[in-house]
Amino acid sequence: MNRIAVYVQAHDPILRAGVASQLRQRPEVRLVGEDEARVALVVGDTVDEELLRSLKVLRCRPDLRILVISRHVDDAGLIAVMEIGVAGLVRRAEATPDRLLSIIEAAAKGEGCLPPDLLGRLLSQVGSLQRDVLGPRGLSFTGLADREVQVLRLVADGYDTAEIAARLCYSQRTVKSVMHDVTTRLNLRNRSHAVAYALRNGLL
Repeated sequence: MNRIAVYVQAHDPILRAGVASQLRQRPEVRLVGEDEARVALVVGDTVDEELLRSLKVLRCRPDLRILVISRHVDDAGLIAVMEIGVAGLVRRAEATPDRLLSIIEAAAKGEGCLPPDLLGRLLSQVGSLQRDVLGPRGLSFTGLADREVQVLRLVADGYDTAEIAARLCYSQRTVKSVMHDVTTRLNLRNRSHAVAYALRNGLL
């Protein structure tokens, strides 16, 4: 059996010992130091600045899957941990040995996990952000404005600058400006790289 290497971190030593003692009973996992871990469990009372700092430090290891166990999570904390890129979150009251094992195994497979009510709150926050902040500015969560997506789609279909301008009723200068903005903002080398990026990230 390939045991999952798990690191447990908590600023409160009692919290850390409690979670570690639950995991020691499970043959599917082995407790290791931070450098050896495949999955990290960060345990806290609430999602505060101290916990967020710990997550940001761990996030420096791109191969490490991070899970948060917290007693209380408000909307701001939920958004904050998602922005950092955690693989999942579970409330301490629900962190039974079976539940911990389930989320660790899911994280190790590259899957995410979030309690249904927190998922609902997150989706509500995302919808509000799109509706109230991004939408009025002509932006979406892709980071691209509508006209940038339109131009990229036509580039991907093989149209040149003049043809794109004619189809979208833009000037050629506007089309060139749009492509320049996209490649500069996303650190892309050229039009082909921009199209490849958009396809790879499901933007087209």
